[in-house]
Amino acid sequence: MVKQKTIKNEISLTGVGLHTGKEVTMTFKPAPINNGFTFVRIDLQGQPVIEADANYVVNTQRGTNLEKLGVKIQTPEHVLAALVGCDLDNVIIELNASELPIMDGSSKYFVEAIEKAGIEEQDGKRNVYVVKEVISFTDETTGSEILVMPSDDYQVTAMVDFGTKVLGTQNATMKSIADFKDEIANSRTFSFLHELESLLENGLIKGGDLNNAIVYVDKEISDATMENLKKAFGKDKISVKPNGVLDNLTLHYPNEAARHKLLDVVGDLSLIGVRIQGKIIANKPGHYVNTQFAKKMAKIIKIEQRNHVPFYDLNQEPLMDIHKIMAVLPHRPPFLLIDRIIEMSESHVVGMKNVTMNENFFVGHFPEAPVMPGVLIVEAMAQTGGILVLSTVPDPENYLTYFMKIDNVKFKHKVLPGDTLIFKCELISPIRRGICHMQANAYANGKLVTEAELMAQIARKQ
Repeated sequence: MVKQKTIKNEISLTGVGLHTGKEVTMTFKPAPINNGFTFVRIDLQGQPVIEADANYVVNTQRGTNLEKLGVKIQTPEHVLAALVGCDLDNVIIELNASELPIMDGSSKYFVEAIEKAGIEEQDGKRNVYVVKEVISFTDETTGSEILVMPSDDYQVTAMVDFGTKVLGTQNATMKSIADFKDEIANSRTFSFLHELESLLENGLIKGGDLNNAIVYVDKEISDATMENLKKAFGKDKISVKPNGVLDNLTLHYPNEAARHKLLDVVGDLSLIGVRIQGKIIANKPGHYVNTQFAKKMAKIIKIEQRNHVPFYDLNQEPLMDIHKIMAVLPHRPPFLLIDRIIEMSESHVVGMKNVTMNENFFVGHFPEAPVMPGVLIVEAMAQTGGILVLSTVPDPENYLTYFMKIDNVKFKHKVLPGDTLIFKCELISPIRRGICHMQANAYANGKLVTEAELMAQIARKQ
């Protein structure tokens, strides 16, 4: 089991937003398990929270932009790439402005800040989506395409071709997220001169200078444009290097543009909300195609997780049969509602019940159309979870289990005589002082039939 990670200490950085030109202070803070990456606008009343979620993407012109209930976060992709590149799962990012600092146009300074803050494991299992088949998204207008295929690791390949001689065709590959820090993080954002002219005319890139963006000169620079560039960047002199890049910058890599596009892919795909085990291939990636692919992946994952039925070989010898179960649980027929325990670890347990027509509750619960009562399905899930929490004490026969809370119960399908119910309970947080907080799911006929969030406590018999 790969555990979730956060940072040990909070740390702040100050810079300017590339497009707004406004100074912003950003603070990374440790976050609890299952928090994910969340932005907090501390400059606004109520300090609203915006999750790093693909569904909040509203604009991808010159960067990825999020908006939730009117609250905006601009250009978070380089920060998000750094968080993923440092193998983190849960971080709170506080901001006193809408746009994150551009720094040098890469993820380098964010990675350095994270390493300075320190990284620590948390008591929670990392949510990883294992890709089993090719999933793709194509932007028919631009021809940009992203696909993911099965792989043993998270890998990314970016292929860049803007149809310009100065940049040409470039490729970059990250074979493992462990390579991000040394091979991808310091790759800076870039622009073409013709784009720069348009941005300057429209009052954008107010926080840009020749130290945080590579400018590829894809056309002749007129005297008027040269003067505008000098004024915009506060320089007395600007020239073009032999490799077609404006001066004051030296490329870190010949394919730095492709590496930065790969960096953007990593940042944008963090908006999926779960880690991906698969190989990403991005052909002519951009923020629009990246985030559309992220939305598609998030939707697919949500549907699969909702409907996913774990497979267990019911013909194998169980971990606990009915006799072992009765040695642990105080329940007895007709209120003992599980027949077997199939598997168990420190953080989860799987139980089973064969539902038969001679169950006592069918006598009165719609005798002409028998349906297992939902409350008894919840009770059966709780008994399964009770096995897990009672396994933590040496004398479980001397304890009783009591409900403390039941939340978010959903009944999705009927359970009928002849069905085989599978109960899977996973800890939401570690067991402390005999209190067990778990997510419980019940499956039958290849479907999720019931789900609930349960909290129970064991207490010694008086």
